[in-house]
Amino acid sequence: MELYINNTLNIDLLDYEPIFEKLALKTLNKLSMKDNIVCSVTFVDIETIHKINKEYRNIDNPTDVISFAFLDDKNEQIIGDIPLDIGEMYICYDVADENRKKYDNTIEREICFLFVHGLLHLLGYDHMTKEDEEVMFKLQDEILEGENLWIKMN
Repeated sequence: MELYINNTLNIDLLDYEPIFEKLALKTLNKLSMKDNIVCSVTFVDIETIHKINKEYRNIDNPTDVISFAFLDDKNEQIIGDIPLDIGEMYICYDVADENRKKYDNTIEREICFLFVHGLLHLLGYDHMTKEDEEVMFKLQDEILEGENLWIKMN
């Protein structure tokens, strides 16, 4: 698993890399997928995520996470040992901070939730229908279950 984290903010976010790697491996294991994948995560501010959301989704509001999947669907298989780039995601720290207040979470737990949510999108999952939403949200809960993400990281 190769994970590239890009930080465009003036916030120290290095502590997320090992947690994201652990969550990604847990996700791939849960889905019985090989771990020779590549993806990137970029932390952005609210203005940037708003611009991306408007340009690519035609939604004129900021959002918490946007994923750009390079796979066509969740049934695609990784063949051989060459790492497969599954896509990129953008996480908005500002919106995550608003969400954590609304849901009474820590910022760490909220960002990890957004990472798992974005990763599942990169792996072909969506929540456009009620049935798909149930599948995806159940997976999110199972992946995050038991993870100690409610306490502040050092």
